[in-house]
Amino acid sequence: MRMTFDSTLVLLAQPGYLAFACMLLGLMVGSFLNVVIHRLPQMMQRDWLAQCAELRGEDAPVQEKLSLATPRSRCPHCGHMIAALENIPILSWIVLRGRCRHCQAPISLRYPLVEAVSGLLSAYAGWHFGFGLATAAALLFLWCMIALTCIDFDTQLLPDDITLPLLWFGLLFNLVGGFCDLRSAVIGAMAGYLSLWSVYWGFKLVTGKEGMGYGDFKLLAAIGAWLGWQMLPLAILLSSLVGAVVGISLIIINRRGRDIPIPFGPYLATAGTIALFWGKPLTQAYLRLI
Repeated sequence: MRMTFDSTLVLLAQPGYLAFACMLLGLMVGSFLNVVIHRLPQMMQRDWLAQCAELRGEDAPVQEKLSLATPRSRCPHCGHMIAALENIPILSWIVLRGRCRHCQAPISLRYPLVEAVSGLLSAYAGWHFGFGLATAAALLFLWCMIALTCIDFDTQLLPDDITLPLLWFGLLFNLVGGFCDLRSAVIGAMAGYLSLWSVYWGFKLVTGKEGMGYGDFKLLAAIGAWLGWQMLPLAILLSSLVGAVVGISLIIINRRGRDIPIPFGPYLATAGTIALFWGKPLTQAYLRLI
């Protein structure tokens, strides 16, 4: 048994094997992330309705129990329970040709895309950081970024159930020698929150409108907690640039009104992912230019 365990460690110490193992893990986690993306906003809405009913002195609405574990995944159109063989990441969607096996209703392309992105980013994290705690931490960070991106696109919400634990895990990771020193992480968390908080209030005072939500503050604080305050200028610059390009494109292509809000969380998450892998060389290259 010891020889087998040692042999496994030797294989995982090689970048190619580790990347492959991380890809398989990322594919499986990606399947779970689809559940989180779909159910967590519903769970939040149920909690809000129950709290409102309690404040009114009413009984909470009686509904089927809903959590990330129960009930089993099923087709939203016909209620068909998804069997294990129908839930293999990417492969099941291809075999089923993107349709429910029971009622032939279409299955969104986003499900295999989330799994593919999770698998590819996980593989690259394993190859980039190598065998060790840094890879495990990077995987957690990336999976949270994927979930937050999709939830914000759907609902314009960044759940505290993800952003706040992510922030504390970032500080904890850097306490034991992570991507930056603990001092930089603590300053990064504070500066990340306060920077967008200041923008929010400045915009509101000038225009009388809310330019972003509090979830954006917490997400940037979490990115600062993981990567340190030194990465915040890069994250803000990249997220603003990508957000501006996408926003203008949506207005031009889809004739989307300027008053329709565009979620900022996905661009922060994208910038955080870029900063995780290439933040230091990008920052050094920028400093050389100026």
